[in-house]
Amino acid sequence: MPVINRIAEFSDDMKAWRRHLHANPEILFETHETSAFVVEKLGEFGVDEVVTGLGRTGVVGLIRGQGDGPVVGLRADMDALPIQEVRDLPWKSKHDGRMHACGHDGHTTMLLGAARYLAETRNFSGTVALIFQPAEEGGGGGREMVEDGLMQRFGITRVFGMHNWPGLDVGRIEVTPGPTMAAADQFDIKIKGFGAHAAYPEKSVDPIVIGMSVGQAMQSIVSRNVGPLDTAVVSITKFIGGTAHNVIAEEATLSGTVRTLKESTRQEISKKIKELAEGIAAAHGGEAEVDYRFGYPVTDNDPAEAAFAAAVAERLVGEGNVDTARPPQMGAEDFSYMLQAVPGAYLFLGQGDTAGLHHPEYDFNDEASPYGASLYARLAEEALPRASQ
Repeated sequence: MPVINRIAEFSDDMKAWRRHLHANPEILFETHETSAFVVEKLGEFGVDEVVTGLGRTGVVGLIRGQGDGPVVGLRADMDALPIQEVRDLPWKSKHDGRMHACGHDGHTTMLLGAARYLAETRNFSGTVALIFQPAEEGGGGGREMVEDGLMQRFGITRVFGMHNWPGLDVGRIEVTPGPTMAAADQFDIKIKGFGAHAAYPEKSVDPIVIGMSVGQAMQSIVSRNVGPLDTAVVSITKFIGGTAHNVIAEEATLSGTVRTLKESTRQEISKKIKELAEGIAAAHGGEAEVDYRFGYPVTDNDPAEAAFAAAVAERLVGEGNVDTARPPQMGAEDFSYMLQAVPGAYLFLGQGDTAGLHHPEYDFNDEASPYGASLYARLAEEALPRASQ
């Protein structure tokens, strides 16, 4: 059966947990009520030890198995997004401008389901570390938990996480070795010119014209500086300048994002943006100040751990329901920091035919929860086999 029988038995409980979390979304590190809910449930399940405060509002629960062994981490994110929910669901967000539009309510629920099962059965040797992380959506909660000593404090040697994926059938799982999600950086380019009356442009150094030239030139970075077998995205998402129809502004700002799958490509693009902006601005008689900020690194699955996770998934849902050749996605994920700290893998779980992630009509599919909880549980059990098995 693709879902563990015991987990199927309490699937209605998981649905209730998930809908409670959905109705009470919290942003970034402000997951105080969510963390308290997690702590309460872990206590009810008989988890051996619960630690709070890592990554500010993160929670770690420890379940010790039958005998000595290593420590395996299972991670779920808890935070919501600053989006206004539009569907009038019975479990709709109670807070205007906040909603679980990425399914972290479902991820937290799935890991709670696995925790309940693992605490009851303990069919493993060693320890399972249940990692409930805040602030995945731009806050870097994964980085902060790692910097707070997550791996060293609990002796975690391997770590696994997963994300729901709209458009992928419920019961299907995807995991591939190597880069699976992109690094995500941001930039702001402030262009300084010289203002004038719009009727006398010859008296100005027009930052709008410079900005248009910089923006146009940046479109050549991927096509002319990135190898055709590599992948990168450079997107200008804001162009701000000027205050009136008849005034040439003093300054303009271009902002955007860069997505890459290789660190060398990431470094080259950051260098090229600076060179282009400064050079083009100087050629027009102006100046450019480039603020390039490195964000989440590449989510890079360890090949051996990805193969292990795929094999576990195949035994759970059947080989035909597991895709091991999923192309990398250009979205980003701060589970990447945990994968930099210890080997592991990040998987994708079918969410079915729903609205897309970060959409105001999105709602996590409760039918996926038993699959995710079962996958978490099997990853732990097979990573920590009992000595007698």
